[in-house]
Amino acid sequence: MAIKIRRQARVIALQTLYEYDVTHHDVADVLERHAESRRLDTRVIAYASELVHGVLEHIDLLDSTIQEAAHEWPLDQMARIDKSILRVAIYEILFNNSVPAKAAINEAVELAKTFGSDASSRFINGVLGTILSRFQGLPASNAGSEVH
Repeated sequence: MAIKIRRQARVIALQTLYEYDVTHHDVADVLERHAESRRLDTRVIAYASELVHGVLEHIDLLDSTIQEAAHEWPLDQMARIDKSILRVAIYEILFNNSVPAKAAINEAVELAKTFGSDASSRFINGVLGTILSRFQGLPASNAGSEVH
């Protein structure tokens, strides 16, 4: 899958998860609205849908992973956009073997620069670096998936 398609899909997934976190709108409706309003390639919508549904399926594990890596920042005090970016990236690192972990981290940092605060990119990079170092070299059964 082309880098541009994945990048667009991450943006759509991030916006969908953020809206869900704030309003609890139905994610299928939100994804459909994005697809229609932007006339997105079906591959973008398919990957965005995979990310959104994967994050929601594993949200408890993702949130506990975030909390372990950023224990000084309670989840309820974390910026919602940062939390959504982290969830997408951690899902890609732990459960999606189609993207190298370092690429998922780089993309998350770029999303943080675009959508987050001035400090978001450093925060995202630090949390994801901590998570990656904890899971590198662990068997897939311990890490949820093989990290590349």
